[in-house]
Amino acid sequence: MMDLDFERLGAGLPFAQAVPQLRQALAGPGIAVVEAPPGTGKTTLAPPAAALELGAAADDRVVVVQPRRVAARAAAQRLAQLSGTRLGQLSGLTVRGQREVGRDTVVEFVTPGVLIGRLLADPELSGTRAVVLDEVHERGLEIDLLLGMLLELRQLREDLGLIVMSATLDAGSFRELIGRALGMAEVPVVDSRAVEHPLEVRWAPGTGPRLDERGVRREFLDHVARTAHREHERGLAQDPSLDALVFLPGAGEVAQVAARLRELSEVEVLELHGRVPAQEQNRAVAGRRPGDPARIVVSTALAESSLTVPGVRLVIDAGLSREPRRDAVRRMSGLVTVSASRASGRQRAGRAARTGPGAVVRCYDESVWAAMPERAVPAIRTADLTSAALVLSCWGAPGGDGMALLDRPAPRALADAHRTLRSLDALDEELRPTAIGRRLAGLPLDPRWGRALLDGARAVGESTAAEIVAAVSDDHRAPDGDLAGLLRELRRGQHPGSRRWRSETRRLRSLIGRTAPEHQAEAAIEAEREPARDAPADAQEALGLVVGLAFPERIARRMDDRGEQWLLASGTRAGLPSGSPLIHEQWLAVADVTRSQASAAAGTGALIRAGAGLERSTAERAAGQLHRRELSVRFADGRARARELESLGAIELAATPARPSPEQAAEAIGRALEQQGPALLELPEQALQLRARMAACHRHLGRPWPAMDDDSLAAQAQLWIGPELAALARGASVRSIDTVSALRRLLPWPEAARFEELAPQRLTVPSGASHRILWPQQWEPEEVALTDQEEHAGSGRGQIPQPVVRVKLQECFGLAESPRLLDGRLPVLFHLLSPAGRELAITADLASFWSGSYREVRAEMRGRYPKHPWPEDP
Repeated sequence: MMDLDFERLGAGLPFAQAVPQLRQALAGPGIAVVEAPPGTGKTTLAPPAAALELGAAADDRVVVVQPRRVAARAAAQRLAQLSGTRLGQLSGLTVRGQREVGRDTVVEFVTPGVLIGRLLADPELSGTRAVVLDEVHERGLEIDLLLGMLLELRQLREDLGLIVMSATLDAGSFRELIGRALGMAEVPVVDSRAVEHPLEVRWAPGTGPRLDERGVRREFLDHVARTAHREHERGLAQDPSLDALVFLPGAGEVAQVAARLRELSEVEVLELHGRVPAQEQNRAVAGRRPGDPARIVVSTALAESSLTVPGVRLVIDAGLSREPRRDAVRRMSGLVTVSASRASGRQRAGRAARTGPGAVVRCYDESVWAAMPERAVPAIRTADLTSAALVLSCWGAPGGDGMALLDRPAPRALADAHRTLRSLDALDEELRPTAIGRRLAGLPLDPRWGRALLDGARAVGESTAAEIVAAVSDDHRAPDGDLAGLLRELRRGQHPGSRRWRSETRRLRSLIGRTAPEHQAEAAIEAEREPARDAPADAQEALGLVVGLAFPERIARRMDDRGEQWLLASGTRAGLPSGSPLIHEQWLAVADVTRSQASAAAGTGALIRAGAGLERSTAERAAGQLHRRELSVRFADGRARARELESLGAIELAATPARPSPEQAAEAIGRALEQQGPALLELPEQALQLRARMAACHRHLGRPWPAMDDDSLAAQAQLWIGPELAALARGASVRSIDTVSALRRLLPWPEAARFEELAPQRLTVPSGASHRILWPQQWEPEEVALTDQEEHAGSGRGQIPQPVVRVKLQECFGLAESPRLLDGRLPVLFHLLSPAGRELAITADLASFWSGSYREVRAEMRGRYPKHPWPEDP
């Protein structure tokens, strides 16, 4: 390591100029934030530079965290190649299913889950001299958690080097977080700029929308393929060495566009995504050798910053991204296709101009670009948090309390995660991890699939459980939603992913028996408490049982004769894909359900994408704690109602009416308020307007004006509506509640004395009339909402909602400027009407309107309404 030739290693890499600055930072505090665009060589040069400066050795390594297996593998191989060594010598690799580490390995590339597992097993991270977190700008959930965990560890281990690397110009937020966590007045920032070559931007929009209710439209994908073929052919006529890189949101779209390109073009077409075998990934990222044909690489976003594809000087960008989203109402999570951020678009385009002049062709128009969000929403605000919540509890910081995190976990998603983990017996009521929870955290699986693997092994046998979990958890798709059919294809070798499935099955099979010594006693007690039962009679029942063990809340019962509507134990209604053979089943274990407006969802708003049939007895067995007999009290139709109920979650099996006690009714109302928020109270328009006025005060004036979003109101329920909730518990109807008076209890004193002045209900205009002010009913949510508009077309944010007054134009004569409310912070938005009440203009700037557009309005209206005044100077 000490003889490493940095001059040779960094030849042609811009980051080589920043290596001395990085080594100086590490020689001081041992911490650095690196800011360098993709392709500058930071991933190749920063880790060995850290090892050299910090004196790392084989028993005290530099660990580099890459967000994806593809990127970790490519980075490790590139460092080995440039250093003239083999993988496993200087440069090592540990990812799921592959470990290439030798006794001389000094720099080890890993994925986030690998390092999280090591930290949970050994919180001091013995044998690690420094950690490099790469691509932190992507704000992946595990990377965010790792940064918080490492900052806590750094407070105990001052010798641990830490390098945080970002490909975008946002290092300031990471520097501030590290400085606060470690009490550092100044955190060194190492800045490396790439050589900027000319980049031509061209627009090539298609004829229709990019997305519909089913996802990316086939017509748009065909447009992307034709555009890539046309632009590459045009470029090859001028430069036979031109390679192209096409960006698409997911592996399915990559496969479709690549297949179409192979029909259109004679050049080599390569696919690059996580499902592609490692050998094909290596071909895509290795670059073209002399004499090789021209190439088009079709990739997901992993080539955006994590990987460099050499030789590319033409980029074709679909402008779409696949991001985690959570539906807080239906409690469903998954990846949805949205418009990419402008930051992503700039990184993708920059791939074309890394080594020389290049061009990016965007398959959309400039108006779509303008509407794209500046940055993607961090996953910690939008994703399912079950795995993260278990990690945080095992780390000793349930919910992330006290940890240095750039963003806090979304409250509702975190509450749902804790509920799920308690149902798995992974956490106790104080959110402390149980022995089972610690074992699940140590498995490289989502906790739900981990529990299904362990419990399923006792119920159906280790091999069968491993086969099922490998098939369902590894993103193999069943086009008609039938998991049994998918599993048959995998077992027969008829599925394209059969080889990967067999490898994953072997890995999972090995995990079942790998019980750590500290968990062996717990495993024995658990086996004695519920000994292995006979396996279900057929393969389908085994499949349904294991899937149900993973997602008991998704066990579903058919609700109609045609099998179009299904009720999940979680309470969500969902439909099946058209033509699915599952329509004849009575019960389903659902592995994947997603939001959908497609006709296949039968009007439910959710679509079952993967499921397996099972008998009711198997469903009850898999449901565990969800199958219960109890007095059920719920708040419905404005009152608390009770029944003696046998249920499987939200699925009622038998029910008898009963009368709730006030205490039981109060608990039911509290649960309903937590789930539904203030909507539970059926706020009338007067209360909604009061809430909107108070929300505007909070937004523009801050404290002590209270936040009025759903979560904040629910958290303060006893403060503002406590007596009314008690009346509801005694049998009162929700329609009898005076919610206006209740909301006024939240007004802060003495500031409330000016409330009518700051946010009035009415506005008097020069005519002497008093008009109602319509305050926008918009209050900032505590977590990112998943709307259809965002999901299918992206969303532009940042517009400030304004109070509206609808008034006839003549009534405003004499009003020179628009009134401003909230101590002048917010202008009134006038909807100016004709004498007949038709809208003539909308303006928040009367002065500009009078001096400008009014002349056109006057010229048109004075002839139509001659009896009304139309002065030249209003």
